[in-house]
Amino acid sequence: MVMAPQRTGERTKPKGTRRRLTARDWAEAALAAIGEGGLAAVAVEPIAARLGTTKGSFYWHFANREALVDAALERWEQLRTEAVITELAAEPDPARRLRALFTNGTAAAGKPLEVALLATAADPRVAAALQRVTDRRIGYVAELFVSLGFPEDEARRRGLLAYTAYLGHIQLSHAVPGSLPDGPDRDGYLDSVLDTLLHQD
Repeated sequence: MVMAPQRTGERTKPKGTRRRLTARDWAEAALAAIGEGGLAAVAVEPIAARLGTTKGSFYWHFANREALVDAALERWEQLRTEAVITELAAEPDPARRLRALFTNGTAAAGKPLEVALLATAADPRVAAALQRVTDRRIGYVAELFVSLGFPEDEARRRGLLAYTAYLGHIQLSHAVPGSLPDGPDRDGYLDSVLDTLLHQD
């Protein structure tokens, strides 16, 4: 379950000057390329063109394409998992945190980045990043269920169920978007999912 945290605006530069690109700029451009065309779309020259720069800028920050892929995957982990968890810390109610994860995560489900990463899980670097992110996300959701009074084993099972529901949602949203409810029906659907996850005998 993910939601993109709001990014702070950058200071404007005087007209006629260009901001020096950072390794983060390259990593985020690589992430955008993965979302559009999968891991194969991470190529130095097209990304340089996207950023309006040359390959020289790339080699200032990275030794090779593999280092850029690693940086992009680390940025994905930071933006789509760690930053989300940090942002949710402001909400003291674990049930509201869980609802925010589902509401915001499924609202962003049409974005293809995670689908593209799942589709390239055969790549060892992607597989390792997916494992880390999956463990972190399920663990965090399980902690929410513990906070809601569930025993640890049951909280873990429900955390796993919640995450598989999320993954199913984003896959379906990408492949057959018309099959998912929209508008007020979407709110009712999410309520029913959460009611199921939170139900105690």
